[in-house]
Amino acid sequence: MKDFKVITWIGAILLAAYLLAEYNKPKPVNWQSTLSYGDKIPFGTYVLHQQLVNLYPTGKVIRTNEPLYNALHQKNLQGNYFIIAKTIDLTKYDYAELVKFIKAGNNVFMSAFVWDGILPDTLKLHTNAEYGKSNVAINLVNPQLKKAANYTFQRDICNQYFSRFDTAHAVVLGQNSMKHANYLSFAFGKGHLYLSANPQLFTNYSLLSDQGADYAAKALSYLPAAANVYWDQYQNKDIPFDDSPLRVIFSHDSLRWAYYISLITALVYIIYEAKRRQRIIPVIEPLRNNTLDFVNVVGQVYYEQRDNSNIAHKKITYLLEHWRTAYYLKTSVLNKEFTDALANKTGIEPTFARELVNLINYTHVQQKVTDSELIALNQAIENFYSQTGK
Repeated sequence: MKDFKVITWIGAILLAAYLLAEYNKPKPVNWQSTLSYGDKIPFGTYVLHQQLVNLYPTGKVIRTNEPLYNALHQKNLQGNYFIIAKTIDLTKYDYAELVKFIKAGNNVFMSAFVWDGILPDTLKLHTNAEYGKSNVAINLVNPQLKKAANYTFQRDICNQYFSRFDTAHAVVLGQNSMKHANYLSFAFGKGHLYLSANPQLFTNYSLLSDQGADYAAKALSYLPAAANVYWDQYQNKDIPFDDSPLRVIFSHDSLRWAYYISLITALVYIIYEAKRRQRIIPVIEPLRNNTLDFVNVVGQVYYEQRDNSNIAHKKITYLLEHWRTAYYLKTSVLNKEFTDALANKTGIEPTFARELVNLINYTHVQQKVTDSELIALNQAIENFYSQTGK
């Protein structure tokens, strides 16, 4: 019993030392593109959301948590409407209410990596990226806003552009150094719809630099002063949903680790006490499976490296090669025409084909892929093979 008390005290001291070290350990930078208004990581939009009151001092910032149709239908809202999301997917009902809202003299700003739903069909939108080019420079077109030297940013946050759009109705407000448009305006009645192909230009990473703050201020100066400024949370799935009693613990790293270590300590104690009271059971070694050992070793190597981006890109590469060899599809550009051809040749549902292609396009431009994003990509690819039988 005395030995157990000594072990308990030693364990408690080691646990306290570990928790203290974990608490004081600097956190690694999270480069995930969440575009969330509450995230202070580089690619969150906390700074922009906080600065809206300075950009529009006469306006009141209001967050919306529902689809555009529900937010605008028969509500007679007035002001500027912001949507910054990884994917913007509008239904025909959303678009109809959006046009009514703009025609009444309001303005809407949108920025996304992926444009889905009715918007790309109606406005003839297609996006692409400057692959193989590092840190593409950009500028505004208006001589009064144009910077003498182009804006340049690190981490390729400006590489995406609009490769096609409705030139009969669109006005190009900004472009990159290859003369590809990355900022467009569409007039509807008394208002305007503004579209940016580079959502990361409006994140904390960009706005905390002099160049980024200057570009964002000039780009958003097209939206006039308004009584209300609406910030859409729905399109970015930026809606709090965790109502569990443990949400406070899991929201802090130190508390979360303390919770896990407490569970492990309790489990070790139970096992230790159980071993003291039970008869020793002889261990029978199972036959070794060398193939299984090899798979475990390879899997452990990938798990320890945690290079999700490398794994995701390899899975995408193998899938694209499969499409080329099995279905004779050209995979150089994954756009709407390719999505339609994929659905026709493989027999999968068009909706699933569009979701799979959008997921590939989104993952391809990410510098860091999270566990959940890698799992979602893997499940989508496995679902494709399951549906096609190849």
